[in-house]
Amino acid sequence: MKILFMGTPDFAAAILERLCKTEHEIIGAVSQPDKPKGRGHKLMPTDVRLKAEELGIPVYQPETLKGEAFLPQLKVLKPDMIIVAAYGKILPRYIIDFPKYGCINVHASLLPKYRGAAPIQWAIINGDETTGVSIMRMDYGLDTGDVIAAAETTIGKYETSAQLFDRLAVIGGELLACTIEQISDGTAQYKRQKDSEHTYAPMISKKDAVIDWYRSAEEISKLICGMNSYPLAQTTYKGKSLKIVDAEITDAVNGRPGEIIGLVKRKGLLVGCGKGALYLKNVQFEGSKRMYVEDYARGHNIDDGVILGETIV
Repeated sequence: MKILFMGTPDFAAAILERLCKTEHEIIGAVSQPDKPKGRGHKLMPTDVRLKAEELGIPVYQPETLKGEAFLPQLKVLKPDMIIVAAYGKILPRYIIDFPKYGCINVHASLLPKYRGAAPIQWAIINGDETTGVSIMRMDYGLDTGDVIAAAETTIGKYETSAQLFDRLAVIGGELLACTIEQISDGTAQYKRQKDSEHTYAPMISKKDAVIDWYRSAEEISKLICGMNSYPLAQTTYKGKSLKIVDAEITDAVNGRPGEIIGLVKRKGLLVGCGKGALYLKNVQFEGSKRMYVEDYARGHNIDDGVILGETIV
């Protein structure tokens, strides 16, 4: 079978690598255009482009898919199946309808839960105990197609979205490889989603990352885990940015919401929450790099009693 792959970030790159270990012919990888990153705004290749080039797979990076812009290339490639994993754009009908075996999407949730752009982050932020991967035959809606296969996994207490991305990429790659064989030999079963049970996982914004210290320590911990590695949960210290990389829950001490209670050796910076407290362990103060809070405190004063998130006039 001739397969065309479509994806952009590292999650998709891992899926592509697993796909190349099947007996099918990977005729190309379509990824979003390279984008400028960093202070120098240097154009950086996408993870899928890098992986495809490493594997010797032709790469296509169309500026747009609208108006049948990619149709001439499809007619040349003639894929029997298109595999999509975190491509980042909604596919137009002419692409979905083109391959004989359809467009097959690897989605990082147990559909119909968490349709949309950020299912992994929202599963963690919302405190779900489990999540998974669904293999779906795409239709014209947003992650609304029939589910062919699914695999479930438990979310760790302090598992970050970055860590879960990596695990689900492995799970998804293995599940996809099995599903492709079922599709090709005609044994695949297609299950319609229950639209009434769907939830939505919108793209993460920096506003979503702002900590509300009146929430419980457990809720804030989930936000911190879900926002790691991007954009990182954030608050302010004396009116300046403070990003939290990781933290640990404790119910031993209660302080006012957001109040710095003190630095505890080998534990972190103890901060009160609406219920319970958190030890902030790895942080990024404004103008500084990410580091353990104890390392930062060796060269900077961190004042007890300061309320994080409070606006300084």
